[in-house]
Amino acid sequence: MRLKHKVVWIVFVLVFIIVVTGVLYLNRLKKQSLPTLEGELVLTGLVNPVTVYRDEWGVPTLVAQSEEDIYRAVGYVMASDRLWQMDLLRRVTQGRLSEIFGKDLVETDLLMRTLRMTEKSLKILDSTKNPDILTALEAFSAGVNIYIETHRDKLPPEFVILGYEPEPWKPVHSANLIGYMAWDLTMPFSAEIILYKIRQKLGEDYFNELIPNIAGQHAVVHEEFSGADLPDIGAVFQKATQKLEQLGAVVFQGSNNWVAGPEKSESGAPLFANDMHLGLSSPGIWYPMHQVVPGSLHVSGVVLPGQPFVIAGHNERIAWGMTNVMVDDMDFYLEKVSNDNPGFYEYQGEWKAFEIQKETIPVKGEKPVEKTVLFTHHGPVISDFKGTGRDVITMRWLGYDMSRELEGVYALNRANNWHDFREAAKGFIAVSQNIAYADVDGNIGLQTCAGIPMRKKGDGLMVVPGWTGEYEWEGIVPFEERPYSLNPSNGTVSSANNKTTNETYPYHISYWYALHYRIDRIREMLTSKEKLTPRDFMRMHTDYKSAMVKDLLPGLLQVIHDHREELSPAEAAALNLLRTWSGSMEAHEAAPAIFDHFYVTLVRNLFLDEMGDSLFTEYTRSSYLSRYAVDKIWKNHGGIWVDDIETKEIEESLEDMIWMTFQDVVADLEKKLGKNPDSWIWGELHTLTLSHPLGSVKMLDRVFHLNRGPYPAPGSFHTVCPYAYSLANPYHVNHGASQRHIYNLADWDKSYVILPTGISGNPASPFYLDQTEMYLKGDYRQDFFSVNKVKESAKYVLTLQNSR
Repeated sequence: MRLKHKVVWIVFVLVFIIVVTGVLYLNRLKKQSLPTLEGELVLTGLVNPVTVYRDEWGVPTLVAQSEEDIYRAVGYVMASDRLWQMDLLRRVTQGRLSEIFGKDLVETDLLMRTLRMTEKSLKILDSTKNPDILTALEAFSAGVNIYIETHRDKLPPEFVILGYEPEPWKPVHSANLIGYMAWDLTMPFSAEIILYKIRQKLGEDYFNELIPNIAGQHAVVHEEFSGADLPDIGAVFQKATQKLEQLGAVVFQGSNNWVAGPEKSESGAPLFANDMHLGLSSPGIWYPMHQVVPGSLHVSGVVLPGQPFVIAGHNERIAWGMTNVMVDDMDFYLEKVSNDNPGFYEYQGEWKAFEIQKETIPVKGEKPVEKTVLFTHHGPVISDFKGTGRDVITMRWLGYDMSRELEGVYALNRANNWHDFREAAKGFIAVSQNIAYADVDGNIGLQTCAGIPMRKKGDGLMVVPGWTGEYEWEGIVPFEERPYSLNPSNGTVSSANNKTTNETYPYHISYWYALHYRIDRIREMLTSKEKLTPRDFMRMHTDYKSAMVKDLLPGLLQVIHDHREELSPAEAAALNLLRTWSGSMEAHEAAPAIFDHFYVTLVRNLFLDEMGDSLFTEYTRSSYLSRYAVDKIWKNHGGIWVDDIETKEIEESLEDMIWMTFQDVVADLEKKLGKNPDSWIWGELHTLTLSHPLGSVKMLDRVFHLNRGPYPAPGSFHTVCPYAYSLANPYHVNHGASQRHIYNLADWDKSYVILPTGISGNPASPFYLDQTEMYLKGDYRQDFFSVNKVKESAKYVLTLQNSR
């Protein structure tokens, strides 16, 4: 027995030593990858020294004597903070995730290769009219590569964990990120495919009640394939975007911007606000920075990790910020495949050969996977290809066409006035944005920047015949005919992914705008005071009062009141909470939990029985679709979806559905949060976790503290401050304001900004998530712009020079 105890003790000691040694190694690994913040470093290739001032949050201001020097330094400094994230985004755009993550990402890689981003980016770089852009990207790439070469033994821990090293950075990798923005902004990809599936399964009547009222008269359904003989959409495109979500690589979801002109601002100069609604994860998608080249460039804002130009921000003269236009720039075509030769498809009476794209996808730990993608002149085949005589569906996407976003962003950084701004805005075609504008001369405006397809026939809502030539595009709407507003009489401009044109506008832009709730509330707050201040804009950014509550709650209360004699004690208490509620989605209150759970349960009760589990999950993952449908059903006081197919002897009304749903809600919340409705606190149900792409591995999360949260979250998808979730996974916040900017054009130094995370992508850094608590509280950091203020507030100063 003594010997046995001795052996056990020795084994225990050895295991303990191994564990402690491992933890110490991992801690050293974390810390050695942190950047140098102070002193001097060599950055070869610089002509003159570059000074990097970092404030208490680690946010860098770079001051250089030339633009080539500053972009080289930007590459070096950005890589020191976000190198693994840069590499991850690069791999997303190249379709090379399987190399580091394994076979589960093969379908995602195939999707990204099908989009041909690298091919397009190389063409864009070759045709760029401004050589300074190429010089800037070359300098940026050189800076990134110098950091990689001088830190191969100090790489961020993700490289060590996954067992690979970053390859050299190239200008095309930066250009690819713009292409990825364009793809992620494309709403119709998921929406129209899902609607197509619903129409195939359930028929025209069910389909028509899901689409916006404005769409009914325009929907095109070709008589030759109105039945169920259309091909299935391939699984590749369905699953790929889900994997991107899990990696935190899904970028653009929505946004708000608004501007008060001089007559509406207490300072007498414009006041500007922007918050872009993207996936919330760690690290965050934006890298804030400030670039100064005296007499040449002075710009501050956010950039995408992997490219050097400010996407949204301000310079000495103008401010700009973005929201998604929601343009429909994607169509789907049914193509007839030859009965005699599956390598050919029909177009206008002739047989054309499919273009064949072969891909070899390297997979970690396994043999490469061989894939083939077929293209017609419309675009890639996205349905399952089953050979001779079987028709296929192809995708026409504006993102395949040439565009000039790199030139546009570069010019925005240097624009001085409305004319310069609009010239820069002409470059935005595939990346569709409503860009708000303000300048120090007192002008404010809003410009729609998007390639709006001009279709011969149809509106892009339905799959259309590809063989006739009737449904081709005839170019895009000329820039001069795209919507804009300059100095409107009410003294404000604003957008929130809403429709920005009236019925007289001659071109079809989209059906898939955001519902009116956010924009209504923004405009209500903009007109609530005669003169507005930065403090007012801060309150607007964190406003949780819901215009959707204003629309839906009266009807809900009326139905519950009609059943007042049947209420259980818990239902009566829930009714009382709703009656006395202000309509603000506060995290510490119970009424928001009741209301949003009512909405989520109503969606389930309306659509699940007819759609079935799989299709319902797809449908609710694309949340805009269900929101439109609920809005339409509510306003029409019912419809075909209201009737429960399991109760064939009864035809339910909307009032029946509301009452049944309310009863379900109370029963659910009693199970989830307890018997007392006062304890159904919204912030306990509705939470935010900032997740790292590797954070799902529990051991890694414990050692590196990759994920943070859950945090109680106020707001919802229908509030100006959007802590939003997918209806397919309720209450787990997955996107919201990725930054909040308030720019004071009376004094740039009195501007205010905040991130949901921090400047660093390294979990060991004190700047990893150091702004999170402030963000959740609605606080801001002051964003100094003048070089003197930057120097005064700097906590760290680093000098980069060609040699010591």
